[in-house]
Amino acid sequence: MIQNKKKIVIVLLTVLSLFFLMTFISYGEEVILRIGSPNMVSTANLVFDDYLPVFAHISNPPLTKMNTEGQIVGQSAKLIEVSSDNTTWTFHLDDSLYWSDGQKVTPQDVKFTIEFIAQNVPWAGWLKEGLQDISIQEPNAVILKFNKPHTQINRDLSSYNLLPKQIWEKIESPQDYSNPGENIGCGPFYMKKVDLNAGIITMEKNPYWKGQTPQIGKIEIHLYNNVDVLSLALEKGDVDTYYRYASSYPYQNIERLKKTGRFDFVEKLNIGLYFLAFNLKRTPMSDFKFREAISYAINYPEILKLDALGYGNIPTRGFVPNSMDYFIDTVLLTYDLEKANSLLEEAGYIDSDKNGIREDLAGKDIDLTMLVEPDYVRRSELIKYYLEEVGIKVSMKNVDESTWIALKDQYEYDITVTRSSPWGMMVHGSWGTAYFDSRRTGEGVLHIVDDPIFLGLVDGLLSTTDPEKIKELAHSVQSYYAETLPAIALYWNMIITPFNREFTGWQPDPLFGIYNIDNFVNLKKVL
Repeated sequence: MIQNKKKIVIVLLTVLSLFFLMTFISYGEEVILRIGSPNMVSTANLVFDDYLPVFAHISNPPLTKMNTEGQIVGQSAKLIEVSSDNTTWTFHLDDSLYWSDGQKVTPQDVKFTIEFIAQNVPWAGWLKEGLQDISIQEPNAVILKFNKPHTQINRDLSSYNLLPKQIWEKIESPQDYSNPGENIGCGPFYMKKVDLNAGIITMEKNPYWKGQTPQIGKIEIHLYNNVDVLSLALEKGDVDTYYRYASSYPYQNIERLKKTGRFDFVEKLNIGLYFLAFNLKRTPMSDFKFREAISYAINYPEILKLDALGYGNIPTRGFVPNSMDYFIDTVLLTYDLEKANSLLEEAGYIDSDKNGIREDLAGKDIDLTMLVEPDYVRRSELIKYYLEEVGIKVSMKNVDESTWIALKDQYEYDITVTRSSPWGMMVHGSWGTAYFDSRRTGEGVLHIVDDPIFLGLVDGLLSTTDPEKIKELAHSVQSYYAETLPAIALYWNMIITPFNREFTGWQPDPLFGIYNIDNFVNLKKVL
């Protein structure tokens, strides 16, 4: 009898233990999502590091966001209003936001953030130049007044994180600031620790968050400077998913990961793309006939197969991927070596001395300087090979990122292979205009087109909110690209993101993929 009672007690204790354990897990207190990323953070600065600001999107959410359908909606701002002339924007702050230190997020924080960005962030020069006035409207709104119509400010602000005024106003040299400890945030998670020695960024729940309660208790971002090592960590189960801003999991490692049987994959056509850019300030790149010939010299099926393993599509002359709104189907880019040679001959680029190198219109051998960043070596080598097949000599100049930016801004190059990010494709006048507008500044901006026709199209996009007019102008921009070829898209690729099947509820958006608040508050671990 006593023995039976003991058994009953043991069973009851076991059941109770399991109940409490499941309850504990269901509230997410023990569930840790481990993200592996090759986006190496070099300094614990939420504004000026290359990648920490991306990871801070869930701790210091911007005023706006892009939802899963690609629409710009409010995030830290719950309501957005714009004047009829598109010069005055009013952002009504979500009054339920609190910083992780318990202080309420105020319009003063928003005003400080925007003024700070305008004054201190080099790639936000457009904001400094265009922002005429910023004021607070009680009880909880911020008003931005621009010196000319600006229809895309809600989209542009989707990448600038809110900063706590009480912290950042005291920092004397913000570019040099580093805080590896607790960084105050107002999202569902805040940045608890940035341990660059261990290569781990730890995000913990904001105790003052009043929005949807996350089902996961903690996020750890594990940084890897070697993608193959990261892939192995995924296969071994050391991390649960992979994230690289605006980039796919390495295509060559996908099949191996599938064989583990523990991963599913999110597939999205990238809004960004890789492309060949011309310095239109120099000859012969300034000659459309030359660029037209080059467009037929590139072996698009081969570069798609070799570089993206077929995970994508051959692009059109209109540059813009068909994943963007108002896409029009311009002529498909075609590899035709015979036509490339014929067009070069017709345009006067001949090899009169038969040394295998064509001459420019002044009779000098063409020797193009190609700027090559480390991440683009393979693609650049393919372009070099394709161009030399039609008698265009290419000298590769290997540089680091900062040198690439400096030489690009000084127009000290002939051609370069680079890429556009989803955000870069959508800011300014959208549809990639930010990369080409000669009036635009920024690290990845080429600013090579000063044609009044193109600038007029951009200004039109920046001054209207009429959907039909935007559609018409978007079509015209793509037609302009197709007719003038300021750059040539190499391929449109898929972004493949693997995730451990133990987690469900993934909600990637077109701008930041899986790294967004909606995704992390909806994720659940399968029990």
